[in-house]
Amino acid sequence: MKYEVPFLFEDNHLLVVEKPVNMLSQGDITGDPDLLNFLKQKLKEKYQKPGNVYLGLVHRLDRPTGGVMVLAKTSKAAARLTAQIRNNVFDRYYLAIVHGKLVQKQATLLHYLSKNKQTNMVTAAKHQSMGAKEAKLTYQVLETNNHFSLVKVKLYTGRAHQIRTQFAAIGHPLVGDQRYGQNVNRPGQQLALWAHAISFEHPTLKRRMTFTSYPSQVYPWVQFNNILKKE
Repeated sequence: MKYEVPFLFEDNHLLVVEKPVNMLSQGDITGDPDLLNFLKQKLKEKYQKPGNVYLGLVHRLDRPTGGVMVLAKTSKAAARLTAQIRNNVFDRYYLAIVHGKLVQKQATLLHYLSKNKQTNMVTAAKHQSMGAKEAKLTYQVLETNNHFSLVKVKLYTGRAHQIRTQFAAIGHPLVGDQRYGQNVNRPGQQLALWAHAISFEHPTLKRRMTFTSYPSQVYPWVQFNNILKKE
């Protein structure tokens, strides 16, 4: 598969891009194309660099999730952005379509997540247990139709499969989620999760920067086009 990765912003310190759906953030045992190596090659060609290109992965998106990501072009930028994530001053917003109508239009979800490394599955519990990590997000329902709800999510922790697991835990799995919503989703459906916006302080200029991205007008997003255009 040939990927196109739109550049949203670039300077000497940062590269902000829109990750395509179904592309790995970084390489794994599958050997499939990944965003990090794809961009290193693009920068190598763009600037005709003879040696290796430094590009630091500051945060990741699950393979089926598309949307906005920032990568660091220097080790200093990588360290400072990572510190912002650790100190909760790097804001991440997602759009998701979930099954059903949520009772609360706005709420905070707090769970403790445990990951099974053998199955790559995450389970959510309401109470702390050995090895479980706290997961927190807030959501706002933007629109609801007969079957689905479009929600805007703010992440406070960046756990593996966090949004997918937490919404499944409250009985509203994401549309297209084959892992945590197999009882209500059809095989082959695309996961309806999109990295909508990131906001952080530029690592050297010290000014706040915000970048946004919207999913393509395809199913199931097309059902909420009027809302997404206003968002």
